Amino acid sequence: MAWNRENPNPPSRAAARNAPRLCRSMTDAERRLWTALRKEMPAIAGTHFRRQVAIGRYVADFVCLGRRLIVEVDGEIHVDAEQRKRDLERDAYLRGQDFRVVRIRNREVMLDMKSVLRRIAVELKGATPSPQGGGERGGVA
Repeated sequence: MAWNRENPNPPSRAAARNAPRLCRSMTDAERRLWTALRKEMPAIAGTHFRRQVAIGRYVADFVCLGRRLIVEVDGEIHVDAEQRKRDLERDAYLRGQDFRVVRIRNREVMLDMKSVLRRIAVELKGATPSPQGGGERGGVA
């Protein structure tokens, strides 16, 4: 899904099949952040987010393709040592696809949305926009 590469790595079949299911079964924290992203982030040019995007064998929670930013909302399972190891592998893969990954805890989304949005805005403003764009126009994710 790297649009500005000669040999893009398409999503795996499993990830492509899993993404719509994950979209339909978002957690409360994911739903809340999705609503906030749609309301708050359009004020920053080039920050169209999509949800549950298949990238390689992974499905990212929220992706701003134009700024190559992924926002992951992590529940309690992510404190488990094995899960942290898988998250590190996943993040390394996504960084290899020229994305930056921001991980935010469910608790932060539920208790301090202003700080979460501020953190995402800082990441977005520090990003170099993709020369290919990446879906800032049209389409619902």
